[in-house]
Amino acid sequence: MKLIINDLSKTYDNGVKALQNVSLEISKGMFGLLGPNGAGKSTLMRTIATLQDADKGIVMLDDLNVQNDKQSIRKLLGYLPQQFGVYPKMSAEILLNHLAVLKGITSSGNRQEIVKALLHKTNLYDVRKQNLGGFSGGMKQRFGIAQALLNNPKLLIVDEPTAGLDPKERNRFYNLLSEIAENTIVILSTHIVDDVKELCSNMAIINRGQVVLKGKPLQLIEELKGKVYQKTIKRTELDLYKKKYNVINDKLFLGEPIIHITSDVPPNDGFTLIDTSLEDVYFSQINNLN
Repeated sequence: MKLIINDLSKTYDNGVKALQNVSLEISKGMFGLLGPNGAGKSTLMRTIATLQDADKGIVMLDDLNVQNDKQSIRKLLGYLPQQFGVYPKMSAEILLNHLAVLKGITSSGNRQEIVKALLHKTNLYDVRKQNLGGFSGGMKQRFGIAQALLNNPKLLIVDEPTAGLDPKERNRFYNLLSEIAENTIVILSTHIVDDVKELCSNMAIINRGQVVLKGKPLQLIEELKGKVYQKTIKRTELDLYKKKYNVINDKLFLGEPIIHITSDVPPNDGFTLIDTSLEDVYFSQINNLN
């Protein structure tokens, strides 16, 4: 199964160009859509999930047109949006059963088997009787994945799923998504570089509604190898260095800024060549449009 997005554009009534001629081809496995907040990621996810229409362009899941065959697409789709609400006074087991009925799983025996299996899969079986209002953020996200998997989707979309999770819950979520991606197209939309680095064999970077880079993370890192340099500077020097060099990132260490720059030739001037990271790839693209 393959998802093909061709020349997709969307402009909102307030004039914001959320998507500009976006084209992607996504196969089975984990695909990372990386970009800052407001880049257009959620607009793209909602369009693929049949929740809104684009102004132009086409999205195909194999031979199904997302815009024209919405009911057929929804039968093959699992979706965990960025904001996922739950009924706090209902248990995980009861709500999952209820959602299963809404998704057309009407056979009681079949539904109970599916719900039980998903509660085990998401490591929620032992707390299945507990009200969702008492769940941690990570537990709620895992419940969100469970409901998204009720119809055994061929395409799973998760939008900013690990934001706010502690490291333990994030790793648990990583493992769950990796397992699902073995037989499913999984699109992971996030602004967290580590999510993509840990999980995705293919990725795209989107900014201001445009796809600015796409490919395999390791290949993209290799293409920037030998071009990223680092230096610790004084706070008062930051603006000067930004004028003189292509500064792609700056962060504080022990109160002093450390800057990363890209250069085709050694800049000298106290800079040190460093190993390229996916974060460097990301910031080199994002800052090119800033």
